[in-house]
Amino acid sequence: MGSCGNGNRFEMENDWEFWGPDPSEVTEDCWAVAEEAIKEVVNCVHPTLDTEEKRKDVIDYVQRLIRCSLGCEVFPYGSVPLKTYLPDGDIDLTVFGSAIIEDTLARDVLAVLQEEELKENAEYDVKDPQFIDAEVKLVKCIVQNTVIDISINQLGGLCTLCFLEQAWCAIMKSRLLGAHHGLISTYALETLVLFIFQLFHSSLNGPLAVLYRFLDFLQKFDWDNYCISLNGPVCKSSLPEIFVEMPDYISNELLLSEEFLRNRKNNNLGRSVSRGNLYRIQRAFKYGARKLGDVLLSPSDKVADKIKKFFANTIERHRLNCGLIYNIPA
Repeated sequence: MGSCGNGNRFEMENDWEFWGPDPSEVTEDCWAVAEEAIKEVVNCVHPTLDTEEKRKDVIDYVQRLIRCSLGCEVFPYGSVPLKTYLPDGDIDLTVFGSAIIEDTLARDVLAVLQEEELKENAEYDVKDPQFIDAEVKLVKCIVQNTVIDISINQLGGLCTLCFLEQAWCAIMKSRLLGAHHGLISTYALETLVLFIFQLFHSSLNGPLAVLYRFLDFLQKFDWDNYCISLNGPVCKSSLPEIFVEMPDYISNELLLSEEFLRNRKNNNLGRSVSRGNLYRIQRAFKYGARKLGDVLLSPSDKVADKIKKFFANTIERHRLNCGLIYNIPA
């Protein structure tokens, strides 16, 4: 089978001057200072005992409510059981019942929540339950100021949870997320990050190294001719057959074996992204790599302040979660 594209398969022509530096150009001293500084940012967004308890209590409440009213089992999936949620992240639950009456079951769940919303002595404050009649039937509500998304018979979501737990990875989210807005789904982002672990695991020594390698690889990726799978870049012209073309510079052993991935079903995780948003996402990867690369190439005594400035919006948004007051450099 012939190669896709022209020239260097994984380069976008005429764009080198806009790319961030290669990770190998960053000195060890700067990496060490940057990774130490990033710990403060991570402390603002990672789960805490309080957030864990709050989400556990809310999940237990919704499970009891639906189980007692409808006799159905309810399971959490997504970022909460993975412990990769942000402080203001939602909770994904799925209700299991007859596949024949999924629409009816979703509306029954809605009715249960609407009834609970009207109770003056309800155990928890339930607000704004609504039914979303989409490809995946969804009931949304707010419980104790936390958004709850309740789907029906989402076995795929539970399988994904099991897969990601086995192939552990940590993620950092940005404003490129939101399948309902034509952007990247959470599962797609998790898979992209897992792909970075798959290829570069031997050189990743901290969360910032993961983030920069993620931005660096994706800023150069040939999205016109290739898509990404956990086995490697796949030539689009070969679809629906999966023909992987691994970059020449990837010579180290992959993190996940072929045997481990063999039983995974193929799924187009990019179907939520519109063409216009694809270009926006590509530009964001390139811009992020360039800006973060500039930080990492700074003198080592300037890196810590520049890291805090780079993540200033994240720190400000979640300042209360980390319980610290930061001095963000101007």
